[in-house]
Order: sequence, then structure tokens, then C-alpha cells
Amino acid sequence: MLPQKNKVRPAIAYSCYFARSREGEQFVPEHRFSYQVAGTMTTNDGTREYLFNEGDFRFSKRNHLMKFLKLPPVGGEFKSLSVALDQETLRNFSLEFGCNAEKHTNGEAILRLKPDALYKSYMDSLIPYLHIEQAGNEDLIANKQKEAILLILKVNPELKDVLFDFSEPGKIDLEAFMNKNFHFNVDLNRFAYLTGRSLATFKRDFEKLFHITPSRWLQQRRLQEAHYLIKEKGKAPSDVYLDVGFEDLSHFSFSFKKLYGLAPSRI
Repeated sequence: MLPQKNKVRPAIAYSCYFARSREGEQFVPEHRFSYQVAGTMTTNDGTREYLFNEGDFRFSKRNHLMKFLKLPPVGGEFKSLSVALDQETLRNFSLEFGCNAEKHTNGEAILRLKPDALYKSYMDSLIPYLHIEQAGNEDLIANKQKEAILLILKVNPELKDVLFDFSEPGKIDLEAFMNKNFHFNVDLNRFAYLTGRSLATFKRDFEKLFHITPSRWLQQRRLQEAHYLIKEKGKAPSDVYLDVGFEDLSHFSFSFKKLYGLAPSRI
């Protein structure tokens, strides 16, 4: 049972923004090892918020929901470098070097890694590889991914149980999960996968539990949360719609007025 695949991100990625930016889909499908070159990255996994500043290294675990806010420095650009450590690469590494997870670990969705000269040297070495994703360069990219795994095992050996844990999400409490994660802007395939269900089973279990379709429940729950934030917390609609899982302010305003009879700006 696999989640629906969207556009594949490159193995080595460089982010650069002049203005604040939020990611689109809020699902981390593969482990990523990242370096904050400039600006700040604020992330939220639904439970806690993490702040990463210039010079920070981070490790994002796969199969987690996460919101990202990228803020450039005053008068400058937001810049970050990252390398994906996908399951195929890690399985091949496991077979080659005999590395295996000894136990399943949960813990935090994103980890702050202590600065290390080896990490910094490695990230600097990625720059020439940013534009060679085209066919014929697969081995070069694979070698940089292997190098990242070797470095992580040397500097942070405790991550071995994370890197080589190839288990998929198991079936979990659907009600608790949805009430915690409704505000993440991901499709139903993602929710199904993370709760350990096929899409068909997810829909069947959901309607049995909530007596409504997942899509309608998500919209109503997000609008309820938005109403609370606007009325009780005094937040502006323009500051709320993204936080509760809507992509578009006009669609949010239309749906809000349809449910509550008033535009969100009049609450």
C-alpha cells in the first residue's frame, strides 16, 4: 500500500526565495538531510514548532506531515540545500554495508543536527551537482546520496535505526489522527497511507466513524477551526486560510460564507 505520488522532487535540491514562502503539499515522503544557508525555516508537525536559522543542519523523517514557512533575511534571499535519502537508496546501502535497524523509533518528525565540519564540507560539495539531474548522471547523484548516509552514520550514529527502518505506517486510531491533522493540506491518499489503510478502506472506515465523507468532513472541520480563530482569537481571514488547510483565499471565503451566512471578514 503506497501513497499517491505527486511530482518527484530532485535528489539534490536548492531552495531560493526573495519573499516568504509556504510549501504546497505538506507531506514528507522521504528522509531529507538539509542545511540552512540563509534565512530561517519554521516547521510545524501539528504538535510542535521548530525554528532553523542560518548555519543549522536538520534531518526530516519520512512519512510525516509538516508545514514549512521560509523567511528570507532582511534585504536578502532564503537559501537551503538538501539531499533526499529515498528508500531504494537506503535499501541498496543496507545490502552493501550490512546496516540494519535494531528497533523501531518514533520520536520527533524533524531533528536538529549539531554543526560539524564534515557536514558543512559535504553541503558545499553539493553545489556543482544542482543541475545534473538529467539522464546519464544517476551514478554521480547516487554517490552523493551514499556519501551523505556515511557521514550521518559517522556523526550521528543513533540515526541508524531511523535510516534503515523500512516499515510502513500501521493501522492507527483514525479519529485521533484526523482531529490532530485535519489542517494539513494533503490529499486523501496521504491520509489513508499514514493511517495504515488503502484509500477504499480509509473512506469506508471514515464514513462509518464520522457518518460523512472525508472531503466534506475536512472542509467543515477546517471552517469550524477558522471561525474559532477569527472570532475568538481575532485573527484575520488572510492569516487563517492557509493555517487551516485551504489553498486559496477566495475559495475559503466562498465556503465560509456558504456555511456561516457571513463572509469571514464580517465575523
